[in-house]
Amino acid sequence: MVKEEMTWDLSQLVDDTNPSWIVKKLDGMVEEALRLRERYYGKIGGLDSGGLLELLQKGDEMTIEYEGVTLYCELIYAANSTDEVAKRLNDASRTALVKVGQALAFVDIEAGKLLAGNPSLFDEPGLAEYRHYLERLLSRVPYMLSEAEERLIIAKDKNGINAWSQLQGDWLSTRMFDIEVDGVRKRMSYGEIIGLYENPDRELRRTANKVVYECLGRDDIVWATALRSVCADHLQICELRKYPSPMTQSLVDNDVDQETIDSLMRTIEANVGLYRRYLKLKARLMRLKKLANWDITAPLPNIPSKEYAWDESRRIVTESYRAFDEEVGGWIEEMYERRHIDGEPRVGKSSGAFCSRWLSGRSAYVLQTFNGKRTDVNTQAHELGHAVHDYLGSRYQRPSNFEIGMCIAECGSNLGELLLTDRLLSTAGSKEEKRAILAGVLDSFGMTAFQVSARVFFEQSLYDAIKAGKFLDGETVSRLWVAGRDKIYGDAVEWLPEMKWEWTMKPHYYIPNFRFYNYPYVFAKLFTFALYRLYREQGRAFVPKLKAILAAGSSKSPAQLAVGLGFDITTQGFWEKGMRQAEEFIDQLEATL
Repeated sequence: MVKEEMTWDLSQLVDDTNPSWIVKKLDGMVEEALRLRERYYGKIGGLDSGGLLELLQKGDEMTIEYEGVTLYCELIYAANSTDEVAKRLNDASRTALVKVGQALAFVDIEAGKLLAGNPSLFDEPGLAEYRHYLERLLSRVPYMLSEAEERLIIAKDKNGINAWSQLQGDWLSTRMFDIEVDGVRKRMSYGEIIGLYENPDRELRRTANKVVYECLGRDDIVWATALRSVCADHLQICELRKYPSPMTQSLVDNDVDQETIDSLMRTIEANVGLYRRYLKLKARLMRLKKLANWDITAPLPNIPSKEYAWDESRRIVTESYRAFDEEVGGWIEEMYERRHIDGEPRVGKSSGAFCSRWLSGRSAYVLQTFNGKRTDVNTQAHELGHAVHDYLGSRYQRPSNFEIGMCIAECGSNLGELLLTDRLLSTAGSKEEKRAILAGVLDSFGMTAFQVSARVFFEQSLYDAIKAGKFLDGETVSRLWVAGRDKIYGDAVEWLPEMKWEWTMKPHYYIPNFRFYNYPYVFAKLFTFALYRLYREQGRAFVPKLKAILAAGSSKSPAQLAVGLGFDITTQGFWEKGMRQAEEFIDQLEATL
């Protein structure tokens, strides 16, 4: 692997990487927000359609102007949270964004009141491009507070839930783990040791899991305090905003309704037997009586050990997308060529993987820790699916129409995994290799649709527990975690006792103002599996339809996008389509026995 090719070039985001220039640019962003405040404060209620359009356009222009510098500060910190310059710039950016948020807190409040009192604005031709954006804004009106209260919430978040979130990320990214590998004692970062979870050596996988969660469990006071603070903060906000339930904010943000999510989760519960069938099948393939937790996503035995070089992963992923669409394949190649992907393992690097859009650059940036495993190639294909979404959205939508709810935001990425599966299956040279590929896609499906559903059940139980007056110390949280987990797995898997601490490293529970962050992954996985069935049935004729979904950004709701394809996402029957695609993959795997 060439180190330079595995590290991203963030200098493209800004005109100058000198920290003093960065800070000056951030100051300019705050000043621009204050100028907008001076011009519009107290006056939005009197705007006509032309005035409202001008305000919306100015907001989009500001996003484009300053997006690069805030993204630069966020990404250099994610790449190495131990770097002193990165720390200072990340803090400067966070502070500037708080000031901007406070200065412009009045905009949504006043615009919401304008829309509520003038519903005819939705039919104005000049505002047609922003129609659904305005509809989403109106849906938030019942939960808005006064401007003074909104400003106060923004201020308290900086040193409240934002700080708890940063603590969790910083603490995890700087933990070091001692483990013996091939007779050699090694000290590994979290990003490095999780690469051992996919090692062919079963005992090493077990040891890696035990070492990680035993270590994380020793810091349960840190994790539980952070989680307890985030959850308590959310319940207080729910009370202030009069949200009907702790999930309401998430439903509004994701542009979906409770009926749809209830239907989705009922489908999951009705199909846990399908997932357990796969887990038992995998146990047979691994010649085990029962899978243990360190086997759930492990490679099958008797499969030639395969390490992927960076350039090999690049070729395979690019070819997978190019087979789907030449234009899309070109964008994927560009991501590598322009060094918009950071794959190098390092201490201080953010755990997990993510893709950050760069709308003004009509591109994106991807972070992952690449250890040369098949799962790393899969992660790369997944995150680059987000990038495809960003490439399309940035070409067809203004920033206001690219505030995509997570339910749709995960569709491009999930499709990327399936395109990679198509590519790998088409070149499989043996029955064993085909088994490994099918097990890979089913591992991914199981973890996203079912294991993540356990997280949804767990998160709901946290709020139920708080409302019931329970104190969320580490042991209490762990009991809730295990209960949600067992609702999915039943007795199909053996668990290390230390796995009760698995909740500690899930960043989803700590991200500020992103409660119930998990069900959108379940939604997107089943939604995409249903789309994939259509793609297989219709072939290339389906490609423009899928690109249109991704290009729509947030200009349409998930329900509207589905209706365009003849689907009704409020029905359990729709979600079963995704399950049937998963069942087909299980049947194919079983046929290899």
